[in-house]
Amino acid sequence: MLLVVVATYNERENLPGLLERIWVGLPQAWVLVIDDDSPDGTGRWCEQRTSEESRLSVRIRRGERGLGSATLLGLKEAIATGFEFVATLDADGSHDPSVLPLMLQRLAAGRPELGVVIGSRYVVGGAIEGWPWYRLWISRMLNLWVRMVLGLKTRDNSGAFRIYRSAALERVQLERVRSSGYAYLEELLYRLRQAGFSAEEVPITFRDRIEGVSKANWREAAGVFLRVLKLRFER
Repeated sequence: MLLVVVATYNERENLPGLLERIWVGLPQAWVLVIDDDSPDGTGRWCEQRTSEESRLSVRIRRGERGLGSATLLGLKEAIATGFEFVATLDADGSHDPSVLPLMLQRLAAGRPELGVVIGSRYVVGGAIEGWPWYRLWISRMLNLWVRMVLGLKTRDNSGAFRIYRSAALERVQLERVRSSGYAYLEELLYRLRQAGFSAEEVPITFRDRIEGVSKANWREAAGVFLRVLKLRFER
């Protein structure tokens, strides 16, 4: 059983198409939307849609925002409700859901110590479309920093397109993940490795969003650099 967690804030224009694309490749998948009370009505649209689509559920958070905390809430719910696998991907269409079946196949066929399969921009066959040079440079430097400081072998440690084995997340104890914002992505991989789990990467083409505004910024990137350093020297 697979639960797909989608964290949203002002993604009303993108979400309907994304859901349909998920179910084309994985008609049996359940989708959980964690919405941070979007002013554009994303959460309200999901609530209306659940009345006619049993595979969809939504949690609207009021007074709390952030990709990291929203995603972690979804991961915890996947564990609590007994899903064997849980996927995460961006709501803006940057991640192609057609790759999900391959990622799930790799994880399900892998040995129990394979804890996560990553949709990777930085392995052979992966690519990024639509980014300016400076954003690509920041991302590459960030991933190089993560590999150097935390000793991770994976090349794309900052991408949110992943499928986790729930049993691995249970071993990690998600309550230990303290990163806010985008730094939770690197910390999760680090915690999985600490717990003895491996990771595998599948090449993807990342396409910059067409509708809406990106939530990533220089402050978020700086926060990741600092959080990675703190992780390295924590007791």
